[in-house]
Amino acid sequence: MKNEVILGSAYLAPVEYYTKLFAYPSVRVERYDHYMKQTYRNRCVIASADGPLVLTIPTEKSDDLKCVMKDVRISDHGNWRHVHWNAFVAAYKHSPFFDYYADEFHRFFEQKYEFLFEFNLELCEWVCRQIDMEPRLIPTEEYMPEVECADDFRELIHPKRDYREADKAFFPKPYYQVFDQKLGFLPNLSVIDLLFNMGPESLLVLRDSVRAFNEI
Repeated sequence: MKNEVILGSAYLAPVEYYTKLFAYPSVRVERYDHYMKQTYRNRCVIASADGPLVLTIPTEKSDDLKCVMKDVRISDHGNWRHVHWNAFVAAYKHSPFFDYYADEFHRFFEQKYEFLFEFNLELCEWVCRQIDMEPRLIPTEEYMPEVECADDFRELIHPKRDYREADKAFFPKPYYQVFDQKLGFLPNLSVIDLLFNMGPESLLVLRDSVRAFNEI
């Protein structure tokens, strides 16, 4: 394990992503990669009463086929802020900590952000503050195809990658979930699922989800 990790930008990233923020002293957040759909850049997964629910932020179409992440603009299409907020309320209104965080969290869906990268980063910083975590988040200044000085998880933390194969250091610790009696424990959902269900103890879950390298 190196002292630095490089991650992609992500919308309310999964628990796996936040274990990296916990484990590494320094975190570089990529903003010069080419934007791709169907990634965590603009989607998160929460636990609804019917199972995992994907929430996607619509983005503006770009004339540039290879739009850089830092330049991706958020679209107002489909009244998505209202849709996402209602989905969070329906999924977590009975969770132990929803009422505690709801007012501050709601502000992110009342304010219109222009760029996806800034929205993701501010949400990430807010989540970290709630669970008493202070990672050193450094937006990248250029794109580097290969990074020797950091562990690179830019493409490994991905909705279509199985974390059990892609990330041997991540071992999700089960925690209470609203619908666990119906659905069983759903691992590696958005960090917002962890926060609303576990509150300040989210930090302990992150800690216990990092497998020591001598155990791999």
